[in-house]
Amino acid sequence: MHFSLSFTDGTEAFSTLGNEPVSLVMGDGSLTEGMELSLYGLGAGDEQSLTLSPDQAFGMRDSEKIHSMPREDFGPELELKPGIIVAFDTPSGEELAGTVIGFDDQTVQVDFNHPLAGHEVVFDVEILEVGEPPDPAD
Repeated sequence: MHFSLSFTDGTEAFSTLGNEPVSLVMGDGSLTEGMELSLYGLGAGDEQSLTLSPDQAFGMRDSEKIHSMPREDFGPELELKPGIIVAFDTPSGEELAGTVIGFDDQTVQVDFNHPLAGHEVVFDVEILEVGEPPDPAD
């Protein structure tokens, strides 16, 4: 499928158009539950555009996901500025992205909310092909 995510003012946040389409297995967690529910019943060649509430898309912003971190945790080669996205490794080995929202000589404020959290999102999708999920034994 091809899809795009936009703010309701038309500003595009992400799109696969002009790039490789994406594949997913329904229920694999690739999309939010609200996005996935909007795909049910669609077949090859179908297109759809839906405006999803924050709860259906990326959830509401959570102030507990904003953390103050020591400046020395960021390498001296990293030019900090508000809005840059930094990748962090979690204790479990996963990678988590955070957006720098402010800093001084001692601390850096990092927002770990999804950048689209708290926003209505326009989800445009074009289904290219529908098939059976791959066999996990393959």
